[in-house]
Amino acid sequence: MGIIGGSIAYNFLRRISADGETGYCDGSAYEGLSKIETLLGQRIWGDTKDKVVIDFGCGDGEDAVEVAARGAKKAIGIDIREHALANARNTAAARGVGERCIFTTATDEKADVILSIDAFEHFDDPGKILRIMRRLLKDDGCVVAAFGPTWYHPLGGHLLRCFPGRT
Repeated sequence: MGIIGGSIAYNFLRRISADGETGYCDGSAYEGLSKIETLLGQRIWGDTKDKVVIDFGCGDGEDAVEVAARGAKKAIGIDIREHALANARNTAAARGVGERCIFTTATDEKADVILSIDAFEHFDDPGKILRIMRRLLKDDGCVVAAFGPTWYHPLGGHLLRCFPGRT
């Protein structure tokens, strides 16, 4: 990590941004909709039903909870932020799927499906993350990833939009 990283960097960038939060990263675009289904289509529910699913970069666990609620045998949410994992556990319990959801910083359990939605732009070493995913994936499994501009995108990641030429 450099001199500024993590929540310090995020808060710094928010404060110096000329227009502050625009709302496009707050989830409001999916209000009343399933984010997973909107991005991946209805087929995803058949692809995850009765399967072990890892949500890599799960954040507050909304996607893992939805996958479990829609029939996954087990949903494992992985994130590096303990406060996000605690929120995810509470959400899973409140929605009645706590017994089929695990939220952790790491796992050795193999998955049938690995989902990673809006997380790759936060990984400083995407190649390393892909190698970890491969290790966690069953031989006949699949990785489904959807993400916006990454750190290496010519216009920059979405957290750098406050700098000229950045989105």
